[in-house]
Amino acid sequence: MDERAVSRQELIRQRRRGGFVGRRRELAVFEENFARRTDDAAYQFLFHVHGTAGVGKTSLLRQWEATARRHGAVTALLGDEVHGVLEAMEAVSAQLLRQGSPLKGFDKLLATYHLRRHEAETAVPEQGREPGPGGAAGPSVTGELVARAGMAGLGLVPGLGPIAGAFDPRQVAEGADRLRLALGARLRSREDVQLVLSPLQVLTPVFLADLAAVAGRAPWVVLFFDTYERTAPVLDEWLRDVLVTERYGPVPVSVQVVLCGQGRLAPRWWADSLELIASVGLDLFSEEEARALLAARGVTREPVVDLVLRLSGRLPVLVDLLAQARPEDPEAVEDPSETAVERFLKWEADPRRRATALDCALPLYLDEDVFAVAVGDRAVPPERIAEEYDRLRGLSFVTDQAGRCRYHDVVRAAMLRVRRAQSPARWRTDQLRLADALRQWREVREGGRPGARELWKDPVWREHRLGEMYHLLCADPVAALAGALDTLVHACDPGGTAAHRAALIAERAGQDAGDPALAALGRSLREAADDADGGGRVRVLTLLLGARELAGPSRVLAHVLRGREHRNSGQDARALADYDRALDLDPGALRAYYGRGTAHLLAGRYEPALVDLTHFVEREPAATHGWVERGRCLHHLGRDEEAVADLDRALLATPEDPWALCFRGQAHLALGRTGRAMADFDAAVARSPDDGSIRAWRGTALHAVGRYEEALAHLDGWLRERPRSVWGLAQRAGVLASLGRFEDALADLGAALRLRRDAPWLLVRRGHLLRRIRRHAAALADFDAALALEPANAWARAGRGETLRCLGRTGEALSELDRAHALDPADPWILSWRGRLHRRTGDLHRALADLDGALALAPGSAWDVYERALVLRLTGRDADAELSRAADLFAREAASLGVHGVRSRGNLVVVLCALGDWERAAAQTTAFLASGRLRWQIEEVLEDLADLRAAADPDPRRTGELTARLTAALG
Repeated sequence: MDERAVSRQELIRQRRRGGFVGRRRELAVFEENFARRTDDAAYQFLFHVHGTAGVGKTSLLRQWEATARRHGAVTALLGDEVHGVLEAMEAVSAQLLRQGSPLKGFDKLLATYHLRRHEAETAVPEQGREPGPGGAAGPSVTGELVARAGMAGLGLVPGLGPIAGAFDPRQVAEGADRLRLALGARLRSREDVQLVLSPLQVLTPVFLADLAAVAGRAPWVVLFFDTYERTAPVLDEWLRDVLVTERYGPVPVSVQVVLCGQGRLAPRWWADSLELIASVGLDLFSEEEARALLAARGVTREPVVDLVLRLSGRLPVLVDLLAQARPEDPEAVEDPSETAVERFLKWEADPRRRATALDCALPLYLDEDVFAVAVGDRAVPPERIAEEYDRLRGLSFVTDQAGRCRYHDVVRAAMLRVRRAQSPARWRTDQLRLADALRQWREVREGGRPGARELWKDPVWREHRLGEMYHLLCADPVAALAGALDTLVHACDPGGTAAHRAALIAERAGQDAGDPALAALGRSLREAADDADGGGRVRVLTLLLGARELAGPSRVLAHVLRGREHRNSGQDARALADYDRALDLDPGALRAYYGRGTAHLLAGRYEPALVDLTHFVEREPAATHGWVERGRCLHHLGRDEEAVADLDRALLATPEDPWALCFRGQAHLALGRTGRAMADFDAAVARSPDDGSIRAWRGTALHAVGRYEEALAHLDGWLRERPRSVWGLAQRAGVLASLGRFEDALADLGAALRLRRDAPWLLVRRGHLLRRIRRHAAALADFDAALALEPANAWARAGRGETLRCLGRTGEALSELDRAHALDPADPWILSWRGRLHRRTGDLHRALADLDGALALAPGSAWDVYERALVLRLTGRDADAELSRAADLFAREAASLGVHGVRSRGNLVVVLCALGDWERAAAQTTAFLASGRLRWQIEEVLEDLADLRAAADPDPRRTGELTARLTAALG
């Protein structure tokens, strides 16, 4: 500290030059803190300055900033121009850079984030949803944790919660999982996915590390957050975590933070930390302080002083405003009918400057261009625009902000009321002139760029668009409401903070236009938008849809966007209702067709999904995401050649899309093209080598081709990243079962069920595994539990029927299989099982009908061909041709790798025995036993041989010899 002696007169001159009078105690509180050691119990690192509007909080903050800089501090001062945590960190970084203290690591990572986010935004939001039964999706519990955090998965706005709590977290989790997987479609690494998905979690530690480096070079770092009452909803939780916890890493104690706003800090975030906060409350000036300020400005005549005190109410900003003109006219007191604003400007003799001050209250912000439009040619000739703008910026109620300036809210509100009352016609004309200027600037900024969604991500364009909306609403709230509602709907499309900002502007327009209904609507929208991503946007869109003034095209888009939010949060019924309503209003709404198609697809309703997606791609053939989703749908329908064709088309346009490669790989796999399938999966991994989700899908393909250990390694890796992934646990259980590790498989399914107790597909999967290992009572319990959750689950019914058959309860088994077939008449497996049971009960006519039906649905099913041959033999008809056909089919399948190939070798043994081809049967038995078969596979062949011997064995002695060989292999 500079301790050189100065005279009292010099000290007074210094203070007057500084233009700041009063608040000595508050200045001392901050000044004295720099004299303390950081380990002193009295040292403060977190201040909260609070008080009503106009009490001088911002002025005090600027004095504090000057104080901090005198002590060598590096400082940053943020206002309500930031609308999120990322913007706040970016603003701090920019201000520190101007002081020679860059946050290099943060700036570099932030640039990467913006780039990766742009890349990710072209991804299909539905890609990557984890499949459930039959390919239907089911969320992982990592997504569920995101949902429980209030849809904060994107990490853009902490502190959500009230609205997200209105949704079922398990449903919301599906949207979070699909988002995570979709991001993998466009990004290069797992780190990039995490950066885009959770930017706060990735960027904040780097920001704090760079801040600590600055603190290591400078004695102090002080961050000021002004107008905190506006930014608290989006900054509270993050600042609390940064300053009070070590969630993001340590913060040097030499980093001080000053929060400055009108109200008290929110107890939700700060109640447990009040002892750490130095609270500095500001109130109206005392009369002595007000008089001191007036005297410092040269206003000493008592009648004038009395008038100023009365008109200002001793509100510091108004006292200072009136004092700066240095009025001396005692006659001013004699006119009590004049409004406060007229008093503020009465001391300005030049009527043009009075008009300019009032005109410039109309815009939300001022720069030289806006100033020129606001004043027009009435008050300021064009050649004096720059000079007069500079003069305006020097007024006490005008604050500079990043090259722009704005009026103090108290002064601006008073001036707007005056302007609106003085001449409603001129008010309307001036507002329309400003709106037209902003429209022109917006159109220039567009520059022919297509796509409103992309334009909303341009902050300059966005401010022009919202400013235009604001001025149109101020000019005529009723006439402009429909257009404003359209703007608000479009602001919900890109995500981020656009919807919040638009709602805030609408609320302000209602206040400034004196329209209570508009102000109330804006406030409701802003409160909904405060809860931001996912649930908040649903609330905003619901409010907008409730406005009868919302026009047809805007109403259609609102339903489409709300449908998207419902779909991504797993609420398929609500999503479909919105898409249906959109198409009722506009049968040509292509986004509604795409959205409804993907909602059907994700819910496992493939036929209606195909109809909608086909409609979409026929009319938008250049939209590659449509071909990708239709390709997925065709694969689920078993139309894999067509699926490959669609995915080929998508990959011609976007050859780097790893998810399109994954989906094509699945289709190739279903067609038996294992080489092509693995080539696609390998290429997908090569394009996203660090993406665990891609590797996990490759693991499922490796499982299908019999490369169990590799498959297990991939799925182990996925579960290390996401140990609570239900889909991952279920997939690994399948691999473990193929390896004969049934207890481990059951453990994984049990873990998955603990995470998703209400998932019938998991119960069905575990039930079938239990049936395979002959734990029939436990299998029945799982099927019963699944049917209690979903009575129309055909696979649970069929599994229950097969289990009852194994228990010898034939009548009950047939009843269950009949019910399963009624639920899903197009499932060939159910017909096959029922046909086999009919054969065993001697009902050969019905057995043949069921097996014919199964083969009509799946002509290449070798086992159904074999079963049909047995029925023909039992009816006394020649079955050799059918048996030979079954043998040929199994021989081709036996050439493949994996569990299917091994099982086909075992099945071929059974068919050759039925044919009486004992030489080949013996050779095939040797090949089967040498092929890495597992115990359960031998047991399965023995069971089928026993069935053959009971039904139509051509030579029981020879069959018995092979049975003995297989039994011996069990040990």
